[in-house]
Amino acid sequence: MSQANFTINAEPDPQDVTFLEERINEFNFASTGCYDGDLLSIFIRGESGEITAGIYGWTWGGTCEIRFLWVHADLRGQGIGRELLARAEAEALRRGCGQVVLDTHSFQAPGFYRKYGYEVVGVCEDYPRGYQKINLVKILA
Repeated sequence: MSQANFTINAEPDPQDVTFLEERINEFNFASTGCYDGDLLSIFIRGESGEITAGIYGWTWGGTCEIRFLWVHADLRGQGIGRELLARAEAEALRRGCGQVVLDTHSFQAPGFYRKYGYEVVGVCEDYPRGYQKINLVKILA
């Protein structure tokens, strides 16, 4: 191992990250026999094409994982987040998913997700310091 060239990089090349993701996906697909992984994204854009809200994640093996849900501060409280979540859940059902999983932080939106049927299944304390990272799941009808 002393001959290995270890490099630490706070700003990795996106192609390198994609390479790692592809290798992990190859392993996961081969290990589980589930080859149905697909990205899922819904965006709302303003008049000049800028993203004003969106949701991003993927479906794989009967589960939808939401990675990001964001609504511009000026648009919050208008039901846009709820609609993004509902549309992602509907697409997940269409793709054969029985559940949605996601995580949020205690300073973000745990109450929002609980309001729409998500249940806490795990909590990591002090991530970041003084807060919690909260894992949630919702069983789809």
